[in-house]
Formats: sequence, C-alpha cells, structure tokens
Amino acid sequence: MTRRRLVRKAKEAYLHAGQYAYVGRKDRKGQFRRSWISAINEALKLKGLKYNEFISKLKAAKIELDRKILAQLVVESPNVFDTVIEHAK
Repeated sequence: MTRRRLVRKAKEAYLHAGQYAYVGRKDRKGQFRRSWISAINEALKLKGLKYNEFISKLKAAKIELDRKILAQLVVESPNVFDTVIEHAK
C-alpha cells in the first residue's frame, strides 16, 4: 500500500523487482535443463537404461548431442532417438 504513495518505497520495490528478474533469467536456464533431462530419463526408462549410463555411453561413442536436442528427439521423433540409443550402445 505504501509503495504506490511513497517515492522511496516505490523506488526500493522497483530495484528489488529488477534483482528478482535478473535472478529469474539465470534460473530459467536451469529449469529448462532439468525438464530436458527428465524427458530424456523417462524415455530411457522405457528402454531399460539409466540416464547417467546413457550420457557416458554417448560421450564414449563421441556423439555430441546436447540435452535440448535429445529431448526434442524424444518428443518429435522417437525412432531417431532409438537410433541414437543403439549407436551409443
């Protein structure tokens, strides 16, 4: 209530809002990564694989696909994702 009437309180609220927005922009990237990892993990559970094993096998096979692309493959073209799993094994 005071923020709309008192200039100092309004300015403090404005500055805090800027800080929260900055932190939120950084946090959003982590939230996306967590959602990608959970989508990949759910698809791998159906194939009988664990997420960490799959990622290590991808690195060993020198397949350089990031988690965003892998999550898109899970959703948009599961047959291509199955091919990636086979090449990783």
